[in-house]
Amino acid sequence: MYAAWFLFFVASSSANWVSSKRSFAIDYKNNCFRKDGQPFQYISGSIHYSRIPRFYWKDRLLKMYMTGLNAIQVYVPWNFHETVEGVRDFAGDRDLEHFLDLANQTGLSVILRPGPYICAEWEMGGLPAWLLQRSNIVLRSSDTDFLQAVTNWFAVFLPKMKPWLYVNGGNIISIQVENEYGSYFACDYNYMRHLQTVLRFYLGKDVVLFTTDGNTDKEMTCGTLGGLYATVDFGTGDNITEAFDRQRQFEPLGPLVNSEYYAGWLDHWGDEHAVVDAQKVSKGLAEMLSMGANVNMYMFEGGTNFGYWNGADHDTKFSPVVTSYDYDAPLSEAGDPTEKLLAIRDVIKMFKAVPLGPMPPATPKFAYGYVTLKKVGNISSLLDRLSAGPVQSKYPLTFEDLKQFYGYILYQTTLPRDLAEPTLLISPTNGVRDRAYVSVNGVFQGLLERDTVLVMNVTGRQGDILDVLVENMGRVNFGRHINDYKGLLGNLILGQDVLSDWKMYPLDIDGAIAGGWPHVVDLPDQANGPSFGPAFYMGTLQPTGVAWDTFLKMTDWTKGQVWINGVNLGRYWPTRGPQQTLYVPGPLLSTALPNNITVLELEGAPAHLRVLFMDRPLLNAAANES
Repeated sequence: MYAAWFLFFVASSSANWVSSKRSFAIDYKNNCFRKDGQPFQYISGSIHYSRIPRFYWKDRLLKMYMTGLNAIQVYVPWNFHETVEGVRDFAGDRDLEHFLDLANQTGLSVILRPGPYICAEWEMGGLPAWLLQRSNIVLRSSDTDFLQAVTNWFAVFLPKMKPWLYVNGGNIISIQVENEYGSYFACDYNYMRHLQTVLRFYLGKDVVLFTTDGNTDKEMTCGTLGGLYATVDFGTGDNITEAFDRQRQFEPLGPLVNSEYYAGWLDHWGDEHAVVDAQKVSKGLAEMLSMGANVNMYMFEGGTNFGYWNGADHDTKFSPVVTSYDYDAPLSEAGDPTEKLLAIRDVIKMFKAVPLGPMPPATPKFAYGYVTLKKVGNISSLLDRLSAGPVQSKYPLTFEDLKQFYGYILYQTTLPRDLAEPTLLISPTNGVRDRAYVSVNGVFQGLLERDTVLVMNVTGRQGDILDVLVENMGRVNFGRHINDYKGLLGNLILGQDVLSDWKMYPLDIDGAIAGGWPHVVDLPDQANGPSFGPAFYMGTLQPTGVAWDTFLKMTDWTKGQVWINGVNLGRYWPTRGPQQTLYVPGPLLSTALPNNITVLELEGAPAHLRVLFMDRPLLNAAANES
């Protein structure tokens, strides 16, 4: 009797243990996912922790949950965590595990997309620029140098993710292998096999691995691999039935998945602001959910390309992405609910219960008004503050040669002869990457721009100092041109002379400003009135007792970069548009101390030297509307 009871107890306990074991898997028989043995359909949204201040992560995740989402999709930008080779940073705004924990507390599953390439309109598609120091490296391929670097990164990163897998008690339900690989020219299956092997080694055999590719036969053919579940991505302009039929060609059985359903779109400098109609987004979402499909909306909140993190495209010409990554998404750049979000929630309500309670409100905004700046000085006069000193070379070196991967480098030489008449300065190989601001003896003379302006005029006398400040506008993030070297990639020719004997000053502008410069030093009085060429300006926003989100409008300024309290807000370029304001998160501001504003204006500052803090963004104005 006792033995029979004991066996019954053991059998019952084993059954309970099996039934309570966490699992997430593909059910090929019933064409669905299964979570803990039950059918599971995810309704997900993309959110990028790297584009949102840590302070606001919980706010954004809660708004996504209250919309009715049960999952989020997250890219991991390798270069955000390993900007310098071998130095990995997972602290502060880079604390991915804290972000995953917040999502877990909120009740959101996670679809993780660790790359190593992510695209995402992010600098170099998330690949570290230091990879370009390896000569002839073939990115996103089974090139030995590339595979070794990826393996070294994954050996550090993936063990951090293993405890967060759903089967291990976390909330990561699936992991993407690479990203839209079918869009890349290499079509290297050995590379994909290597990634698959590494991911299985560190994460185990049970985790669901998948691929995502565009809605064409070629992309699906080159981007998919046996053992990786093939998913598709498409937007409101595609025929949903045809798109899922294409997925079925590669995955005859299993769940239907749109890994990137485009709820908005990105902006490039000089383009019109992209808008995707909310009604079309809602209609497509309803149709897919009625088919039982799993849908991830890209983006649900885009955020901001702070600092130098924006990417660029290069189809017919180089087209950098703007600072705002608002994306016309359901949550705005500042995390505010939009009409599109409410329309999406109404659709979700038709298919599942959404959480009870009100949608969290928009964060408060404040129009702090005008601040007048004063000139600090031209870049060429501030080199002792901004650079550890020059590197000398007969011919120019690239950013990568100089290990200055982002921002700016000043190239300096002297005029080889008198130029009484305007003389052509030429970039004969289109080697300026990406914009060069040219001055002689500190007097601005014009600029050269990649793919656009390859010739300008220069005057001066033999021995005059020629300064060429080169700006990296963001590396290409998509296509075959992601090996996007920066700086002067070829010689500059002045008249008949090939310029040589260069001094190159890598500029640590961010380091100087983070250390309090220029607000901690006494500055000589600078002449009032308009100023032309690369120069710094500073001012203070006095405390008001509140630290609310605001938007900085650079009216009549030309192009440059802004820092507030040492934080790089990103690039402004109102003369090209469409973006006219920079998002300033409230947590950056002090309620008690003066808030330091530093501006690097590259071309021409207005005579009034004023900037304006507004309580609303302006992302869709052309230059003549600003």
